[in-house]
Amino acid sequence: MLRQKIADAASSPLLRGASAYLASEAAAKVSRLAVVVAMARFLSPLEIGIAAAAMAGSDILKSLAENGVGQRIIIAKDGELDAVAKRAHQIFWIWCTLLTVLQIAVGAGVWLAGGSIMTFALMALLGLEYLFMPGGLVQCALAMRKGMLARTAAVSGAQNVSANLLTVVLVALFPSPLAVVLPKLMSAPVWLIGMRRLVHWRPAPDVAPAPLSAFTRFGASVLGIEFVKALRAQADKLIVGAVLGTEALGIYFFAFNAGVGISTSLATALSTVLFPYLSTSGDRVLALKRGLTLAMTAITVVAVAQSLAASSYVSLVFGDKWASVAPLVAILCLTAIPNMLWSVTAQWLRSGGRAERELALSLIAGAVITATAFVAAPYGLTTLAWATLTAATIAQIAVSLPVLAKAFGANAGTRNNPALQGA
Repeated sequence: MLRQKIADAASSPLLRGASAYLASEAAAKVSRLAVVVAMARFLSPLEIGIAAAAMAGSDILKSLAENGVGQRIIIAKDGELDAVAKRAHQIFWIWCTLLTVLQIAVGAGVWLAGGSIMTFALMALLGLEYLFMPGGLVQCALAMRKGMLARTAAVSGAQNVSANLLTVVLVALFPSPLAVVLPKLMSAPVWLIGMRRLVHWRPAPDVAPAPLSAFTRFGASVLGIEFVKALRAQADKLIVGAVLGTEALGIYFFAFNAGVGISTSLATALSTVLFPYLSTSGDRVLALKRGLTLAMTAITVVAVAQSLAASSYVSLVFGDKWASVAPLVAILCLTAIPNMLWSVTAQWLRSGGRAERELALSLIAGAVITATAFVAAPYGLTTLAWATLTAATIAQIAVSLPVLAKAFGANAGTRNNPALQGA
């Protein structure tokens, strides 16, 4: 009996996919740890802060690339797949080109408004990364649709590891904010070539593109969701920079990467596989229960262990000059737990075609967390971290309660009942 259960678990698409992305993220985070060590050894908090400000702004704009088009390919019916993929390819090229122009314009605006030319240069470089994306996004979505999660994970991992190793070398040889940002652009071809080799695809010449209406409603909600998510993820950093200054932002950015990095990788891996897993499962409620159990158990163990160990590993790994940041790292580690709960909830809603509800709940939680960070920031980084953890826990549990009830409530055992599939 036990042997059969273990065999069933090992053959689970969720576990196989999660394992693949966890391996990819683990490799990326080991190399990312080397980056954080290099930054701690060779860059000052001010230099780290300049790079952090540019990357925070870029990450908010990059969320606009998550427009739901790829997920629309994943959930397309077989008969409409060629038409959907063809229209998606067109949308990707137009959209990513516009994002490049937008990011360069925003960087120029920051410079003209009194910001440094270095910030403009960093944002412009990061904007060029979008031009490598359209050539591989359809292939990436098709690969995920086919269940090739281990291969897509390997490609993403290869890009992240190559970028991180390049960063370590450049930071050591030419210490500057530019050395932190440039490898992101230099590693973009790794992802493009890898994705194009996974799936051979060309637009079908005899198939008309799917109508834009097939993308607009779903895509508009997803676009709003991803923008809110990115804004919420970066809002605390932007607030720290505005209220406490660039040097404080450098310290906070370091603490965030040293603390939340591993947990974030775990959350990213699980979230990536949850959407196709929930979308294609014959019993969505059972799939939700399994996904929640796996995600919350894994993230809680990792986050708590890392938080408890922060007082020891921060000074050991990054140097004695960062020892005072250990309490901040310990607090920030714990924010991964409520973030993971909301991530599973969001994937459930989106995979059930309820992206509009996901957007509304994301706006509520994001507003509470951001407002709390704004009020707490003037009182220092430690107060900000505690306030953010408290607000994130309360807000994200509150918006996730209906889904928790569906997974573990009295009716959770009812299978394949359409009335239970949409909440």
